[in-house]
Amino acid sequence: MLKENFNELKILFQRNEGKIIGGLIGFLIAIFILIIGILKTLFIIIFISIGCYFGNIIDKKEDVTELLDRILPPGKFK
Repeated sequence: MLKENFNELKILFQRNEGKIIGGLIGFLIAIFILIIGILKTLFIIIFISIGCYFGNIIDKKEDVTELLDRILPPGKFK
């Protein structure tokens, strides 16, 4: 019985993966806004996004210092 219910939940999740994850993310953002306020929540979201962006660059084996040289004034990382 338990195994059948687990398999049904697994199928439900596979069919609606984006909706479930999006709903959970929205729920977490709402909780953060209620607990710590909107500006602090936006600050956290911005830095999480920046971290994910740099993590993506590192995963693609691109040169991070080259990107930083384009963003920051030249000669900072030489």
